[in-house]
Amino acid sequence: MLDRLNYYIGKWMPLITPLSVALGVLAYTNLHSLSFLVPWLFAFMTFVGSLKSNFKSLQNTVLHPFPLLLTLVVLHVITPLWAFAIGHLFFPNDPFTVTGMTLALVVPTGITSMIWVSMYKGNIPLTLSIILIDTLLSPFIVPFSMSMLAGETVEMQPLEMMKGLFFMVVLPSLLAMLVNQFSARARIEKMSRTLSPFSKLTLPAVIMINSSAIAPYLRHIDAKLLGILGTILFIVLAGYLFSWGLAALFKQTRENVVAIIYTGGMRNISAGTVIAVSFFPAQVAVPVVFCMLFQQVLAAFHGYLLTAFYNRRTLFAKNVNH
Repeated sequence: MLDRLNYYIGKWMPLITPLSVALGVLAYTNLHSLSFLVPWLFAFMTFVGSLKSNFKSLQNTVLHPFPLLLTLVVLHVITPLWAFAIGHLFFPNDPFTVTGMTLALVVPTGITSMIWVSMYKGNIPLTLSIILIDTLLSPFIVPFSMSMLAGETVEMQPLEMMKGLFFMVVLPSLLAMLVNQFSARARIEKMSRTLSPFSKLTLPAVIMINSSAIAPYLRHIDAKLLGILGTILFIVLAGYLFSWGLAALFKQTRENVVAIIYTGGMRNISAGTVIAVSFFPAQVAVPVVFCMLFQQVLAAFHGYLLTAFYNRRTLFAKNVNH
């Protein structure tokens, strides 16, 4: 029953995400008081998502680090600068919106990228290593990047941000890895299968509570809000395409290409919304929440493109050989 629940939640996540945002906005008066639960809920999600990681999975990546370094460049150099530039281009007099767009692309890669990489037969050890290393670096990278890109225009709390990321992301990840390292494989599998549905159910709760904090800015749809929505869609789509383009440029294997597309294109947007709501003015969270709306849908779209591209490539190779 838990396996079936886990499957259906994952399958319907592209629909559950926008529905959770809508419910958060509609019920904001009741949900906003629950914001103190979010860091704890998110730490639980991170722990469950990291249960399949261990220190051994790092070995091959350390010996062959180029795909990892390539992904980190996409995650923390190319796409944040791209978001910052596009934000300034379309919203030059709105530092809160620009900061939100930048923050959405600065946060670490999404743990849910692992689901998509395994679905499309990508390099799982590389994916686990990227998630782990990027997660461990996030308390340093996120505050530093935001201070460099937006520190002069928007008031922020880099030290508090660092502490929050350590509690929500780094500590539960390390605990999960230790459990994995010193437990039998069968026990880890059972624990992961049991907890995964509850972790996935936690995500809509986090989305609803965070959405309630920015409800006043989402209740009145106008041209500016639609402009932010369209710009975020463009920025997130570009993140996937940058990842695919660089992986192809440097002639990575099919398995590595899949891993780089999803880890480079996806973000831990739930962490981004928690950071935005906790450490920035509420308007900053609006683009971050919008980013959440598109991420899973674009992940599914790129899965379709990957399948079509490699099927056509295989067919072409067979025709050439014949």
